[in-house]
Amino acid sequence: MKLSVRWAFALAVSGLVGVMIGQTADLPMAAGRPSPSRIEHRIASSSPVTDVIASVVSLRVPLPATAKAHPAACDRLSYLRYRSADGPARSVDADRVLVAQPGIFEGAGAFESVARNTVAAAAAQGRHIEFWALDRRSNCLEDHTGTQAALSAKNLDVATDYYFHGSSVYGRRFGGYADGPATAWLGDVGLAQTLRDEYDVLRLEFPDQAARKRKVMCGGHSLGGFITGYFANWDFDGNRATTRDAGFNQCSGYFALDTVIKAGGPNPIRGVDTPDIPPALAAPLAAASGELTDIYPVLRLPAVINPETTNLLAIAGLAARLNPDGINDLVSRLPQNPNIDATLRALLSKDPLMAASGSPSIRDLYATNDAVVGALLDDNSQPLGFLQASVGFIDRGPVQDKSFPVPNEVVAAAPALGSVFGRDRKAAPSVYGNPRVVYTWADYDEVTPNAYTDPSKEVTSIAQLVRSLSEPPLDFTEWYFPMAINTDLVQGTAPAIAAHYLYRDGVKRNPVLTVQGDGGLDLGASDNPTDVPVTLHGYNHIDVLTAAQRQNDGRPEQVSTRLAAFSGR
Repeated sequence: MKLSVRWAFALAVSGLVGVMIGQTADLPMAAGRPSPSRIEHRIASSSPVTDVIASVVSLRVPLPATAKAHPAACDRLSYLRYRSADGPARSVDADRVLVAQPGIFEGAGAFESVARNTVAAAAAQGRHIEFWALDRRSNCLEDHTGTQAALSAKNLDVATDYYFHGSSVYGRRFGGYADGPATAWLGDVGLAQTLRDEYDVLRLEFPDQAARKRKVMCGGHSLGGFITGYFANWDFDGNRATTRDAGFNQCSGYFALDTVIKAGGPNPIRGVDTPDIPPALAAPLAAASGELTDIYPVLRLPAVINPETTNLLAIAGLAARLNPDGINDLVSRLPQNPNIDATLRALLSKDPLMAASGSPSIRDLYATNDAVVGALLDDNSQPLGFLQASVGFIDRGPVQDKSFPVPNEVVAAAPALGSVFGRDRKAAPSVYGNPRVVYTWADYDEVTPNAYTDPSKEVTSIAQLVRSLSEPPLDFTEWYFPMAINTDLVQGTAPAIAAHYLYRDGVKRNPVLTVQGDGGLDLGASDNPTDVPVTLHGYNHIDVLTAAQRQNDGRPEQVSTRLAAFSGR
């Protein structure tokens, strides 16, 4: 057999340079022969942080024999590995290794900026650390052939023709987005499997448990903080008498990036914990949840977030990466279909009338590719708090208050809405259909004070954001988020989870660093009484991952600075 398209194309086609670090080359396998147990490829990047080496690592870790039918590619686990250019080649020789769980609808590529900045910051302090960004097993279903081939060819048409118009890349055609039977196996990829996958990566890459405990720090972004909380309290063999496999004995500390390290589900009401389900109800509720995940194994929202639209965000990043000042390069190539049209209306409409009628059409706006990405993700435009970054401001055209989905004055009067819609005042272009008015984008360090923002509130470079969206072979946004993870997070008393969720003090056994943005999600404090959260001005939920290495106040980026210092404990 051959390795999956995810590896044979998303790595080879993109012009990535394979490097051998004590493992077999990533070559096609002869029929009937197993793929190598470990594969590592160095990846190219246009990042200005050049003293960090990045690679993608794939480990063969088959799903249980009881798993439903799934592609062979899904019997592998993947992560992005970042290390100092003048540091040791072997992870076990690094001073520390930070291992990060992604948030909901998030892939390993989202950590591209903070990982590079953290490794570089530690190197400047004389220490060689690594940062591993984990990718969920479900991402094996994604096909990045078109995006990676277009990046290599420096031609957006390669991607849009592949995904939208049936064109082939190296003899392959896009098979569409997986659904139905193709995703049924994800109904069993919930919390337990996700925790096991992280444990397997650690034990395979750090066979010596004592070395893991001494050198590894575990953490995550957003939902990844709650997954890490469970990891700290988990017992992988289900036996309290043997604690070498306990989660708290795999890590020397925990880090939270706009989240908290706490077992359980996130609760939008600060200071109110999600209560445990009474044991008498645990089994029937677990059965009901199982039926739900059998029907809906993948979490999808008809507009805004589903496999087609999350891939669309990567293509938007690619358009801006290849030609930041190009006008409507992606918009002019988008197919006309209800899903894309509904998503554009939901994210970019300036008022309820535009959202309801589609007039004026978003497609009639003249804007550069950078401005399109900015409008999709900036905190002064993006309507959902968990998708916001402080990435600059729209430029070279008149703007007005954006009143959809919620008017600015309503959010200002109801602070509790800030975690849902973001706390920043929203703006939208007010001129459509006029080719003489082309909206551009002022980067984070080009913004002048206005009614919506000022330089102190802008922290992420648009250039870095589009690079993170389009360059890493394990992407920023995730197409297929398993519904079972969400349902399992609030079922600590369910029999299958309770069998391994044996501790309630795992988080308290190691130090915690919590770094939150003042514009991020308000998720309360961790279970660790020694944890003193750091709150950063101007940072939104995504900024803790994407902020530029040098900030507008002249200081180095603070998330990575704090992580680097924490790794030196």
